[in-house]
Amino acid sequence: MSRRASRSQPHPTSTVCPCGLSEPYDRCCGRYHSGTGAAPTAEALMRSRYCAFVKGDVAYLLRTWHPRTRPARLELDPGMRWTGLEILDTADGSAFHTTGTVAFRASYRGGSLHERSRFERVDGAWVYVDGEFPS
Repeated sequence: MSRRASRSQPHPTSTVCPCGLSEPYDRCCGRYHSGTGAAPTAEALMRSRYCAFVKGDVAYLLRTWHPRTRPARLELDPGMRWTGLEILDTADGSAFHTTGTVAFRASYRGGSLHERSRFERVDGAWVYVDGEFPS
């Protein structure tokens, strides 16, 4: 009789989170979207915001946008199909910081978006401030 390694399998109704981590959506970014958890790092917030774009969760995107730079409203392109997220670099943004940056590449059908995003803490919670698009 052979021994096989046992791996924890996601619940059959769960799907792998679009943010690129191997956790099911409900245990990864879904808990931030539902409000049952808060992103502990700038990178976790970046991943959850990407996932919100994938899911079309405008309320979460606005809620996690810095009040100083948040638009009055946000309209997403319903035809946009996001296909993957690659974190290129992070600076600061941990539990010990008040600011952080995350450089990433978000792929969509037909191309990709490269951004260096800035994050700050507001009342203890990470929020997106703005981003620049390196050439």
